[in-house]
Amino acid sequence: MAIITDQEKIDEVLNRSIDMIYPTKEAFEEMLKSGKQLRIYLGIDPTATYVHLGHATNYIILKRLHELGHKIIVLIGDFTAMIGDPSDKNAMRKRLTKEDVQENLKTFKDQIGKILDFNDTKNPIELRFNADWLSKLTFEDSVNLASHFTVQRMLERDNFEKRIKENKPLYVHEFFYPLMQGYDSVALNADVEIGGTDQTFNMLAGRTLVKAYQDREKIVMTTTLLENPVTGEKLMSKSLGTGIALNETPTDMFGKTMALPDEAIIQCFIDCTYLTMDEIKRLEKDLKKGANPRDLKIRLARELVTMYHSGKDAQEAESYFVSTFSQKQRPTEMPELKPRAYDIITVLVESKICKSKSEARQVIEQGGVKLNDVKVEAFDTATATGDVVQKGSRFFVKIK
Repeated sequence: MAIITDQEKIDEVLNRSIDMIYPTKEAFEEMLKSGKQLRIYLGIDPTATYVHLGHATNYIILKRLHELGHKIIVLIGDFTAMIGDPSDKNAMRKRLTKEDVQENLKTFKDQIGKILDFNDTKNPIELRFNADWLSKLTFEDSVNLASHFTVQRMLERDNFEKRIKENKPLYVHEFFYPLMQGYDSVALNADVEIGGTDQTFNMLAGRTLVKAYQDREKIVMTTTLLENPVTGEKLMSKSLGTGIALNETPTDMFGKTMALPDEAIIQCFIDCTYLTMDEIKRLEKDLKKGANPRDLKIRLARELVTMYHSGKDAQEAESYFVSTFSQKQRPTEMPELKPRAYDIITVLVESKICKSKSEARQVIEQGGVKLNDVKVEAFDTATATGDVVQKGSRFFVKIK
């Protein structure tokens, strides 16, 4: 496989959406220029049924490296998901069952395949599962793994230290997570691992184990997290149930993009799109000169829907957004539902506008539901054929 060593392409890999490179950026640049095919991987735990735009940043970087000719591995943490990653958490994560993991995995490859080409036969992208080796480790193996780390090092994690100070439980099994993720690097014989800054501790544990078991260097690339630059809050989080999933409908993806804070627009262009940095710098310059942030968000939403659906879908989603939100019009086309019962709660749940009856009641209490443009006040409100039920400004259903 011919390895591309074009300096401009390498510079984009080294700098775009990158926070830190360990041990140094120069060391990784030298490897990229060597002409050797590198084994590069990214791990993701299937703790939810979707992949969001925050994850997409890393897959876009993998795409760039794949286009340079390197071997790309997408590692599904089907075993580690059952333990729970304690990274950036102030309480123990819920441990998932095998059934939970398998359910969450059903559409992962399809979603990631919107970015990575799993059909490339010349340089196939590998999809691996860490249960293949972690489930086979003996207790003796686990003791050997643990012998490479001290308790002091484990307690260097800010969230662990904070939990101890706040007298919150810190479970022994949580120490095993970085050991297992670290061992993934050994099992994959990886040259490079990519992950968000919240994964730095875990990835550096892998660097330690690669040195110990294989006596060689492993590059760690930490990527920027999508955060609100003003509040510091994550824009995308599976554990918090927030963000924009890659399997959103075009209209939902467009609408959720338009709801992002203005101050996050440029970072989203950098981390989540294929626009060149020169073009993004021009947009940033326009923004500083007084361009309407809404116009830039429309451009961003259009780019994202085109990436994950099509240009036609992007045009239709934009038209829907403009007519529904900007002009406050009811959409001309909307889903239709023939419910089992015609009370408002049943309609909201069966149309999937609300996930549960409790959520439907909560939204009604908050004044977020309308029936034929009139706010719904009572839980037992009846609907009829031809009625239009609306939640918020984006969700509509017509009763059949």
